[in-house]
Amino acid sequence: MTIYQFPKDFCWGTATAAYQIEGAYAEDGRGLSIWDTFSHTPGKVKNGDNGDVACDSYHRYKEDIAFMKELGITTYRFSVSWSRIFPNGRGVVNQAGLDFYHRFVDELLSNGIEPFCTLYHWDLPQALQDEGGWDNRNTATAFKLYAETMFKSFSGKINKWITLNEPWCSSFLSNYLGVHAPGYQDLKLAVDVAHHLLLAHGEAVRSYRELGFNGEIGIAPNITWAYPYTKSKEDQEVCFRAIEWTWDWFLDPIFFGKYPDGLLKTFEKAGAKPDVLPGDMDIIRQSIDFIGGNYYSASVRRHAPGHGIFEEEDMNMGYERTDIDWPMDAVGLYDSLRYTHDKYGDIPIYITENGACINDDPINGKVHDTRRINYLRQHIIAMHRAIADGVPVKGYMEWSLLDNFEWAEGYGMRFGLIHVDFRTQKRTPKESYYWYQKIAKNNFLVID
Repeated sequence: MTIYQFPKDFCWGTATAAYQIEGAYAEDGRGLSIWDTFSHTPGKVKNGDNGDVACDSYHRYKEDIAFMKELGITTYRFSVSWSRIFPNGRGVVNQAGLDFYHRFVDELLSNGIEPFCTLYHWDLPQALQDEGGWDNRNTATAFKLYAETMFKSFSGKINKWITLNEPWCSSFLSNYLGVHAPGYQDLKLAVDVAHHLLLAHGEAVRSYRELGFNGEIGIAPNITWAYPYTKSKEDQEVCFRAIEWTWDWFLDPIFFGKYPDGLLKTFEKAGAKPDVLPGDMDIIRQSIDFIGGNYYSASVRRHAPGHGIFEEEDMNMGYERTDIDWPMDAVGLYDSLRYTHDKYGDIPIYITENGACINDDPINGKVHDTRRINYLRQHIIAMHRAIADGVPVKGYMEWSLLDNFEWAEGYGMRFGLIHVDFRTQKRTPKESYYWYQKIAKNNFLVID
């Protein structure tokens, strides 16, 4: 028997996002977001699914928090719908939206669960998109005002903040690859969107400091770890560029005040140099209290001339895969944590997302999602290994509490510890829920 004991103050939690679970898309003054528009555009989301109802958590949040308490988690990462607070992205505050999140946060606190709030999880108000979206530098100013409203309104209730979730997704996946809202395919646009997202982050962090709050604030990029297929220089370089693209491109400006040189040259060669104005890097380079890292998988890649701007291709190594077709590779989590610590220093790290898409349905009222348990076990051990190796990992937030609206995949991909019947909204805790419960309540993992 092996026991993996975690530090005394380690935080166990789960994570969700507003558009994926809340529903109530047109209630209590909420404005439309780009995901409302995108999901209602034919052909953009599988099966024509949308987040109009999702998990109906806007109305069922007390039920969901009761599940959290039973699960034994001490922290819950959620995001706020910007268009619930400012239906037009800026201007007059929608008090009904603020009131909802106060009721929600109060319920968390009364159940002994610390709120870990993400300000932006991809659902830009459509009114701001109509003005150019993140390609418009003024959107960063609107984000600053939104952030300040949240900081002031929830002072003393929320002490941990994330500015942006996975900015690579809301820039490159959404504006270069066209997979997510708003669905464009323009590299220069995506590079400028990424820069303006970082400006918004910097403005929010600077305001948080100037307003004198005592909590913690950080950012949560997603890391795509990559291993070279061979030891060749070319294979190693394409893997390094892949890691830089999702991780360093967003963290180097915050820590070092500059974009990674190699990746910058790649974008310049493609005619996509970011429009950096004097003073921008001073705004972006604000001290943060932690790095949030979202990790799901790693890949093996090799140099492939003519394949995209990085001239690379993924190699299918025959690894077991989740139902969304991502390979299961927990070693990549350890390596990415080591890489982050070595490059950015002793700053605390939270695993802000980690989980597996396993599409098992209830059988006789039970969901035996053994593959999810195996995935989580491997990744939690990899995280423990990193902690034992000196990496200051402070918490782990499993993705996700609930099966939910999985963006462009619609409702066909299930990541939750709790199964949701989207017709009846019935919640059924899975076997993985009870497995994770033991870890969250005991602060250790036992392998027989």
